[in-house]
Amino acid sequence: MKNVTRHAVVIGSGFGGLAAAIRLGARGYRTTVLERLDQPGGRAGVFRQDGFVFDAGPTIVTAPFLFEELWQLCGRRLSDDVELCPLDMFYRILFDDGGHLDCLADADAMTREIARISPDDVDGYERFMHHSRDVFRIGFEELSGVPFGSLADMARVVPSLVKLGGLRSVHSTVAKYVRHPHLRFALSFHPLFVGGDPFSTPSIYCLISYLERHMGVHFAVGGTGKLVQGMVKLIEGQGGALRCGSDVKEILVTDGKATGVRLTSGEVLTSDIVVSDADAAWTYQTLLAGTKRRRWTDRKLARSHYSMSLFVWYFGTKRKYRDVAHHTIMLGPRYRELTRDIFKRKILAPDFSLYLHHPTASDPTLAPPGCDTFYVLSPVPHLDGNTDWTTGAEPYRRAIETRLSETLLPGLEDEIITSRMFTPLDFQNRLLSAKGAAFGLEPRLTQSAWFRPHNRSEDVQGLYLVGAGTHPGAGVPGVLSSARVLDTLIPPAHALR
Repeated sequence: MKNVTRHAVVIGSGFGGLAAAIRLGARGYRTTVLERLDQPGGRAGVFRQDGFVFDAGPTIVTAPFLFEELWQLCGRRLSDDVELCPLDMFYRILFDDGGHLDCLADADAMTREIARISPDDVDGYERFMHHSRDVFRIGFEELSGVPFGSLADMARVVPSLVKLGGLRSVHSTVAKYVRHPHLRFALSFHPLFVGGDPFSTPSIYCLISYLERHMGVHFAVGGTGKLVQGMVKLIEGQGGALRCGSDVKEILVTDGKATGVRLTSGEVLTSDIVVSDADAAWTYQTLLAGTKRRRWTDRKLARSHYSMSLFVWYFGTKRKYRDVAHHTIMLGPRYRELTRDIFKRKILAPDFSLYLHHPTASDPTLAPPGCDTFYVLSPVPHLDGNTDWTTGAEPYRRAIETRLSETLLPGLEDEIITSRMFTPLDFQNRLLSAKGAAFGLEPRLTQSAWFRPHNRSEDVQGLYLVGAGTHPGAGVPGVLSSARVLDTLIPPAHALR
């Protein structure tokens, strides 16, 4: 890299920003990744507390090949640095009526599980999975890694999407195939993993069911942070640099072109291109506050629809809960009405549905001997709701603790030895997400593909966007694919004019 003269600045070190830096480094750029926090990872950061290791955010890996590609670009193998292990059970879903469904890796075993719940729905389940496969081939294999920079790009795929029922919601699509309410939930909840309401998110997101079936659900031994560490190592091996504690104040623009960034310290870094992995709304409203914008104006961003937020409680116990799965979804008494409370009414309901992550079920090294590491996540409204999280967080945590103690984790109140909460205020103030939304813009039809902030900025030449707020969307496969799109948008360093 000694003779490299083209410089790329990447704002943010989430999976999208790190993947972008690796891809740019492989194309001959000298990269500098700027992270305002004291460690890399963004939403995929890690914190350690009282001997426990907590992955702050994403913990499910469903498309390992996207990571493998990054290592291959650097002449290495993913297994050189990270051990990914497939799970035999993707999730255990616990229904409020006492029933349960195990989502299993083995296709035949999964069919038997469907038959146990509802024999009459086995044929419908198989037909849905064929539909999910068809959507996956178009929505993921063909479209997730390509840009949507013009209406022509959108028009090109509309016929295929219409043919596959892309104008329907995920839930209404699932309801065409299966009748049992437990199965309708099990096949339609996935949009919640990317910030969407299953009752309004377009049915192209049905592809997630086949993505899991086709590629499996994996976890990184040692935690998701091992993937972050491995990616930083790749960047440094290319001659790039990561600078933590570097808070970007503005993107510098000259004659309509991005020319670098200014930090809050006053330091200026010049560059040939700028890639922002920051929240898309934050990028335009704050980092480009002094730049005239025709497309992503403050008014347009204010009128956009944002994903829900999350309440996350991290805790460690002084005993082990050996019968609790790695991933558990615990449903409350309502599904449709609860999503309406979260997405439309924006009220914090007294009931909740929970996702419990129990990494020490697979990797005991993430807790002291004889102990367990957990986090429990509850979808909640973003900050346009009227919840005061400065006073409401602890009562909400206690309600969740009581629910877990009465059901899955008996005696929990007496077993906790370390604890930490993350609320919508943290998404806003720590991760700089507009309205404290956990996944950026909500993935609804009018905010997908061409309608989403483009990977190549429409307002500033030489500025590119990656991460959850841009195409193709949130989730680990989505943000890694957003960096993949850059390969078709940014020329190699030697060809940059």
